[in-house]
Amino acid sequence: MPDDNIISTRAPEPVGAYPHAKRVGNLLFLSGMGPRVRGSDEIPGVTLDESGVVVGHDIERQCQAVFENVRAVLEDAGSSWDDIVDVTVFLTHMKDDFPVFNRLYAKHFATNQPTRTTVEVSSLPTPIAIELKVVAVVGSRES
Repeated sequence: MPDDNIISTRAPEPVGAYPHAKRVGNLLFLSGMGPRVRGSDEIPGVTLDESGVVVGHDIERQCQAVFENVRAVLEDAGSSWDDIVDVTVFLTHMKDDFPVFNRLYAKHFATNQPTRTTVEVSSLPTPIAIELKVVAVVGSRES
């Protein structure tokens, strides 16, 4: 099988040994994507104390950053936001963050409405409050 790994030059570097996405046929599988900023340790909307412990987060800023990162990977792979067919969402604070996330999600997916699963997790690999895992098509959906 040819190497169909996608590495975006605009999205934050993966935190492990995996690509941003993998293309199989006309499907594109994105690895979990958070709100980090490429080339830095910056995480929009996160407040850390002196020891690196999260003391606050702005879920709206994190959602916007995640959406931008996902869009960058999709575009670098030859796909687009409107080609997303499935989204898995991981939130670390479901009770507090879901209403804001759901409002922003509805705005960003007003025309394309993929299937979605949202789950709460106790933590993510970096001090983020949200991560998205996305499946999209590349090219025609009839292929």
